[in-house]
Amino acid sequence: MFLPHSLTTMLYFQLVIMAGTVMLAYYFEYTDTFNVHVQGFFCYETAYTKPYLGPEDTSAIPPALLYAVVTGVPTLLITVTETVLFLIQYTSKDLDSREKTIVTGDCCYLNPLVRRTFRFLGVYMFGLFTTDIFVNAGQVVTGNLAPHFLTVCKPNYTALGCQQALRYISHQEACTGNEDDILRARKTFPSKEAALSVYAAVYMAMYITFTVKAKGTRLAKPVMSLGLMCLAFLTGINRVAEYRNHWSDVIAGFIIGVAIATFLVSFSSVSCCIFLLGLLQTYNVTVKPKMIVLSSFTHSHVILDMIFFLL
Repeated sequence: MFLPHSLTTMLYFQLVIMAGTVMLAYYFEYTDTFNVHVQGFFCYETAYTKPYLGPEDTSAIPPALLYAVVTGVPTLLITVTETVLFLIQYTSKDLDSREKTIVTGDCCYLNPLVRRTFRFLGVYMFGLFTTDIFVNAGQVVTGNLAPHFLTVCKPNYTALGCQQALRYISHQEACTGNEDDILRARKTFPSKEAALSVYAAVYMAMYITFTVKAKGTRLAKPVMSLGLMCLAFLTGINRVAEYRNHWSDVIAGFIIGVAIATFLVSFSSVSCCIFLLGLLQTYNVTVKPKMIVLSSFTHSHVILDMIFFLL
């Protein structure tokens, strides 16, 4: 049949895209496949002479903690929320027995809880890796210097001829410090920590706002959303306070994170609606306000289940 085959093909296509995104993020993060642009500096430039407070692991918000939060907290929150919502609908009269399992291909059946959870988590993880790719690409292309760059660079000003006049140094051999510290100090724009934190905050805020419709959550939802945004904002402030990023780096990271989260939430909703309308037209389903009339479609439970999946 068309429906199972189309769903299976779409699933395989999405898995290929996800795998490619993860691989590209890996190459950016853990290999030297992409060379960082070497940006020059002026002798004694005050914008890059801030103190170096140590490696990233000594930060108030170390990378391990940040990555654990932006992956673990949304996963836990989405799983718990979807489980509670499903149990509420499962025990209500609105959920017919036909809607308690849905077909996703020609080989298996999945519970709506499993499908919705994987859908939201899949979109979130895809956006997380995409944000990482955008940020790494920006850092590699621009090669912007950290506020503490000259502190870790330790240039020999005498050999560079900085005694006579203000000179612009553009060659990589000017630095005599630790190469790893120098490389990290050349990758600051945009701020990865700011981008990842605000992406997670915006996505979860939109998820909570549009998914949770229970009574008594009118105040709880904005409080949780603003709390998440506050944590992301504090992450950006910490980067500036520790002289690891400029304000422009943090703002650019915020913009990237907000843009990707907003796009994915909007696009995923629209694409699901378009796919559903295409199926309705294929099987001659007439859509009327607040009701659906099935004209000639024997497997009507599939459409009902997809509608339940979109709600």
